[in-house]
Amino acid sequence: METSSSVSNKTITLEEWNGSSPTKLSKTFTIKASSSSVLITRYFPFPIIIIIIHLFLSHLLFFLLIPRSGARFTHVWRRLLQAFVPEGFPSSVTADYVPFQIWDLLQGLSTYIRTMLSTQALLSAIGVGEKSATVIGATFQWFLRDLTGMLGGILFTFYQGSNLDSNAKMWRLVADLMNDLGMLMDLISPLFPSAFVFVVCLGSISRSFTGVASGATRAALTQHFALQDNAADISAKEGSQETVATMIGMALGMLVARLTIGHPLAIWFSFLSLTVFHMYANYRAVRCLALNSLNPERSSILLQHFMETGQVLSPKQVSSQEHVLPIQFISWSSKKANCLHKKVCLGMRISSFDNMEIKEHLLCAAPYYTKAKYLLVERKGIIDVIVHKDSNAADVLKSFFHALVLAKNVHKSKSLHSEGQKWIDYQYEVFIQKLKSLGWKTERLLSPIIWRAYWSYEPLEEKND
Repeated sequence: METSSSVSNKTITLEEWNGSSPTKLSKTFTIKASSSSVLITRYFPFPIIIIIIHLFLSHLLFFLLIPRSGARFTHVWRRLLQAFVPEGFPSSVTADYVPFQIWDLLQGLSTYIRTMLSTQALLSAIGVGEKSATVIGATFQWFLRDLTGMLGGILFTFYQGSNLDSNAKMWRLVADLMNDLGMLMDLISPLFPSAFVFVVCLGSISRSFTGVASGATRAALTQHFALQDNAADISAKEGSQETVATMIGMALGMLVARLTIGHPLAIWFSFLSLTVFHMYANYRAVRCLALNSLNPERSSILLQHFMETGQVLSPKQVSSQEHVLPIQFISWSSKKANCLHKKVCLGMRISSFDNMEIKEHLLCAAPYYTKAKYLLVERKGIIDVIVHKDSNAADVLKSFFHALVLAKNVHKSKSLHSEGQKWIDYQYEVFIQKLKSLGWKTERLLSPIIWRAYWSYEPLEEKND
């Protein structure tokens, strides 16, 4: 046992740390005690005004006001990040979260600047600032503009709402392109006073497509980013990021509008330059995404590579081969692209078959699928998939991969169905397990199915004379 003299010569240091995870801790309190004295040090976060100045004015002022204390700087920086990044970042989100958010915020910044220019032109066309303009006339034009936008959003949802999940990348890009078109309509509206209402309504319809497609695809992407069931947290922090980008964009937009007022050439140059940058930033943003869900195109790329090499591609490798543009602008892109999924029609209506096709195709194929919850029928090089009404998500996924196998061998094999069934029996489970090992979600296929069918197949009994 130690004597009192030996104890009196020793000191103890205690530190208090705070954080949501062991890797995200910051020092908040320190005690250094001995028999003769007790020294307490508290680490307080600096006032919020210092943080705001740091965000919006300059980094120089931030470093002048905050002492060069490593622990204190780290603590303030982490508290600042908590308002803009999900809890547990970066382990709580996927690897493509940061590059996507950077490009997304840059494209949003350019959008807010251009909004000031287009809104200025729109208000000028309505008659703001002119004595001849009437309040009721401007109100009616604005109401008609909003009304057409609402109707356009409803129609777009009706025709394309079910396809947004399966092609989130493409529709995310299309949404921003339609937004560019809408702002362009607002900017050119003063040039066509006789067709002003038609032009602004056309622009409103374009923006309504943007609202629906952007909101729906953003929800799908948020689910993709969430690794710890933290989609709500990611969505909330994205709101904080967009708020900062909006404020900066509005400030820059007012500055640009002020500098270019009365100079049409400068306005158009600024608008078109920012639009080109906006399109580029959006393209880079969707190219950063490495989605691990299975849609028709990704499934086609994966299956074709597996059948050729026996190996499975990772989500990042597949993302570099995906199409994100709605139109193939490059002539050689069709050679590079994997278009096997375009030879498969999932959820075919049985009423689309005529009597001859039923006899020649449907009856010949039915014996091969007596134990399956789907039927595959080949017509003119296209594989039609008839889905059973009692099939589940796993059956639909299997039917699509089976159809891709047939589509790949449609002009190479005479016994198409028997060879396709052999591949399913011996290779399908191996293929699925390899997909799971690389992080692919194999629970379902992202493709809407509207039409299903029910059937019972029985061999025809021969009649005896």
